[in-house]
Amino acid sequence: MIIHEYDPHTQPMIDLAAFYGPKKRLLDKCLILFSKEIHDHLLGRYDCAVVGHIGACNGVTPIYGFDLDGETVAFYLSPIGSAIASGTCYEVHWQTGATKFLMFGSCGSLEGERTRGKYIVPTEAYRGEGASYYYAPPADYITIRTADQVAAIFDALGAPYVQGRVWTTDSMLRETAGLVQKRRAEGCLVVEMELAGVEALCDFYGLTLYDFLEAGDVLAESGYEASGLKSANHHLGKLHLGLEILKRI
Repeated sequence: MIIHEYDPHTQPMIDLAAFYGPKKRLLDKCLILFSKEIHDHLLGRYDCAVVGHIGACNGVTPIYGFDLDGETVAFYLSPIGSAIASGTCYEVHWQTGATKFLMFGSCGSLEGERTRGKYIVPTEAYRGEGASYYYAPPADYITIRTADQVAAIFDALGAPYVQGRVWTTDSMLRETAGLVQKRRAEGCLVVEMELAGVEALCDFYGLTLYDFLEAGDVLAESGYEASGLKSANHHLGKLHLGLEILKRI
């Protein structure tokens, strides 16, 4: 079974040096982005330079660096989904040396009243995906180690937020009413598609992940509401908040 795929005792067969050469040490902090609009805004706002690339048979994704208050930080447009987002994070670490990753994006709310007008700072992620089981022993949830640190920064900035569990899923098309009810009963505030896998990978390799979310669509008992999804995906407020967090970690 997939939950028993964790193997910390033998070595991986694939070596990233075969693709990217020796591991580099160019910078320490990196933004993981999911919005093309936010990505392009950064390219237009800052003097950005390519510091690496994520190569695949379906295309190449650049990794950019820019100066943020005297420190070079990186960003890239991540694929969506736990498996590919987690592996990509380590490829970026290999090419840039980044050890601190700040990831933010949109999510679906399971508790519309509690998340409305607030960001979400995850404390744990339900492992409803596959990647995390290759990087951590089997368990229902994985702890988000920096949750309190991120919350403290939100407090200092005066940004509205709520803390709580989230649900990471591999299939948004199978977020059934029954599963929504189960996750809500366990205290999950929202559902998203990357966090459990990326946190597990970062824990395994000794990297540090910081994460926050903005709810867009709502998976309510009365039905599905999608009106806020575009704003949550591309709202520049997340970027401004993320840059402030990046300065403080």
